Amino acid sequence: MSAIPYSDDVLDPSVELLQLADVAKLLGIVVTRVHQMLRDGELIAVRRDGVIGVPAAFFTDEGEVVRLLSGLLVVLRDGGYGEEEILRWLFTEDETLPGAPVAALHTHLAREVVRRAQAMAF
Repeated sequence: MSAIPYSDDVLDPSVELLQLADVAKLLGIVVTRVHQMLRDGELIAVRRDGVIGVPAAFFTDEGEVVRLLSGLLVVLRDGGYGEEEILRWLFTEDETLPGAPVAALHTHLAREVVRRAQAMAF
């Protein structure tokens, strides 16, 4: 089994991270399934202060992964973006959305975020 993948922490310190055990509890799965989700690229984790965590913004209030997140991550990776670049883009404010793309994923603008990611790839 491979190590748990994580990115450098390029996020603002105010971005809330959930430890992997907390992600498992939130999703109602075992922590090894969270590890697999990270290896499969369904989520991105960062290492902050020696602890691996996943941005809380990747989850809904209902305890699910934001609906279009995994597909968005595929689009961005296929477009040549690395993990740090993806995180920076997702968490950078964009006045045309309004807010950061990760926040827009929780709204009716989610498909617009994916469309913009597709356009960035070309």
